[in-house]
Amino acid sequence: MGSTNYTDDNIKTLEWNEHIRKRAGMYIGRLGNGDNPGDGIYVLLKEIIDNSVDEFTMGFGKLIKVSIDNLNVSVRDYGRGIPLDSVVKVTSQLNTGGKFDDVAFKKSVGLNGVGTKAVNALSSSFYIASFRDGESSWAKYSKGILLDRGKEETSEKDGTYVLFTPDAEMFGDFSFNNDYVITLVKNYSYLKKGLTLDFNGEEFRSENGLLDMVSENMSEPSLYPLIHLEGDDIEIVMTHGNSYGENISSFVNGQNTRDGGTHLSAFREAVAKTLKDFYKKNYSPEDIRQGIVGAISIQIQEPNFEGQTKTKLGSTYMYRKDGNDGPTIRSFVNDFISKNLDNYLRIHTDIVPLIEDKIKASKAEREEISGIQKKTRERNRKSNIYNEKLRDCRYHYNDKLPESKRDIAEKTSIFITEGNSASGTITKVRNAGTQAVFSLRGKPINCYKESHKKVAENVELNLLVSALGVEDELDDLRYNNIIVATDADDDGMHIRMLVLTFFMKYYPDLIRRGHVHILQTPLFRVRNKKEIRYCYSPVEKEKAIAELKKDLQITRFKGLGEISPDEFVDFIGDGMRLDSVKLSDEESISEILEFYMGDNTMDRQNFIREHLRSEEELEDVNI
Repeated sequence: MGSTNYTDDNIKTLEWNEHIRKRAGMYIGRLGNGDNPGDGIYVLLKEIIDNSVDEFTMGFGKLIKVSIDNLNVSVRDYGRGIPLDSVVKVTSQLNTGGKFDDVAFKKSVGLNGVGTKAVNALSSSFYIASFRDGESSWAKYSKGILLDRGKEETSEKDGTYVLFTPDAEMFGDFSFNNDYVITLVKNYSYLKKGLTLDFNGEEFRSENGLLDMVSENMSEPSLYPLIHLEGDDIEIVMTHGNSYGENISSFVNGQNTRDGGTHLSAFREAVAKTLKDFYKKNYSPEDIRQGIVGAISIQIQEPNFEGQTKTKLGSTYMYRKDGNDGPTIRSFVNDFISKNLDNYLRIHTDIVPLIEDKIKASKAEREEISGIQKKTRERNRKSNIYNEKLRDCRYHYNDKLPESKRDIAEKTSIFITEGNSASGTITKVRNAGTQAVFSLRGKPINCYKESHKKVAENVELNLLVSALGVEDELDDLRYNNIIVATDADDDGMHIRMLVLTFFMKYYPDLIRRGHVHILQTPLFRVRNKKEIRYCYSPVEKEKAIAELKKDLQITRFKGLGEISPDEFVDFIGDGMRLDSVKLSDEESISEILEFYMGDNTMDRQNFIREHLRSEEELEDVNI
């Protein structure tokens, strides 16, 4: 092998802010422009609010004011304030902060001394002021670089004020979606009873905690009144509805762990075991949890989250004391639910038959559908149709992956497309190691209008379920990203809606967990002799025309099969554009499906008229 020039000159030492900016994903998960609630600008806001909420948790400050004016964000709390001589240290020195001290912060969210520093480094302007006992200490930064600092007398009440503007160099043409911010603020109010949060002049406060959250977000009538159980460091709410799947929110120390973790797993296990023991019947956990709606919130010391964005709890124990482990989260949640849920059912005997009727109905339907799907799969195997539909990725052929390569599972994707032409193009240029392709034949059935039995008998959808690996359990999902890739025409949009209808009705948790996406492919190619631009909208096309100016050739792509493999490789590589399909807890699946896939009502006709694009907007006269 040839040698490479690897010398001392190759060794680099980055400043703290340079490292955060260069490896932003390590600190905030993703960048994004604000279109997705998981985008980095909301993580920055949350990091600052977390600090204020932690003050309230420790008994200081009952009001937090949050303001977003255009791109400028401010957060003011009335807690203890940062010790005045430490304002610069806690905002610009990694691994420096008050939360390493269990006395000052017992059950906080942020423990690594990183959050505020990440906000500082990723903001074009960052200002922080601490108010304590009539004095103020402040510092002003840009991209983590200290510009000015000072200390002075003040008449402000004790607390902390932060004003920042996310850096457009990092986040591009970003904007805040106030609906996402309101959801974030509401969750804090539900989880911290007695705390008032003011967002742009509107106050949010909850008197009943999680009970308020679940009841206000219920998108369908519950089969029985919500069960609300509270204990030291734990609170749960649960009921059942008639939708498919499970809709359970989870929180740790006020942090919304949207990807679950050990506490959510314990909740699901404990509810199933408790109800099975209560009825003294060997009901399947999936039948017990089918249609369950609820939430769990726990408070623990020194939580271990998977990733800086804190969306999944990895902790095993509730706390450590004197070097010894406390109870496991699993045993703590199991003990609480088994005792308190059992007691609740013995007192509220009127709901006991309602829950069991739901379990029995889920069991009967599952057994019927499972039998139908099994027969359909056997028929498919005999006809060898399965291999014709799925072009799997190599990752799934390797059962003995070394530990260091198992994280590649997070990168696996399956493209769901229609027709041999489109699937053939994607198959030729995909990363065969991690990207699979599933080819539909024609339009799937409208699952909203058909019975579950008819859907289970459908060859196309049955094969899709088998390819995804979710016949029995969603946790067996074989691909992290399910990507719907259809043509940008009427038929393509209709196929997209039919596929999404299937997921939304029968596998809504795949959407809630962020697995389902739509592939964006360019509508236009604009080129001259020197440059090629791919445009994803008429606006991008007009901009390209204005900038490239002369000797233009403009192509309108009507189908994925029209795009050559050499071009298509760029659209499913590192720069792949995906629109995540979103489904919030409060959205009614039945109402959404009825509106889009039900009878052609006047409301839908008016919606189409308002959002219809003209042919002149979409077509190009020079094709």
